[in-house]
Amino acid sequence: MLKPLEDRVIIAVKDEEEQTVGGIVLASNAKQKPQTGKVVAVGEGTLTNDGQRIPLSVKVDDEVLYDKYAGSEVDYAGASYLVLHAKDIMAIVE
Repeated sequence: MLKPLEDRVIIAVKDEEEQTVGGIVLASNAKQKPQTGKVVAVGEGTLTNDGQRIPLSVKVDDEVLYDKYAGSEVDYAGASYLVLHAKDIMAIVE
């Protein structure tokens, strides 16, 4: 499994719907990039100048909403993930 460093978070991106409400099938290039996903791993947190660790606000299994163009896409063990900094997460979906 991947273990993120510092303030990074690994997210399993939710797949977007392939059809509109009216039943029209969308081409892959017409679909918007998803902005929600499930947290699968979190780093230890930010290290301050005096050596203190500030833990992250999110935890594994949280569903989150993140910035549209944040992070880097990574393929690992046959699955696709998004690795991003915790500051790029805008909200936890409840």
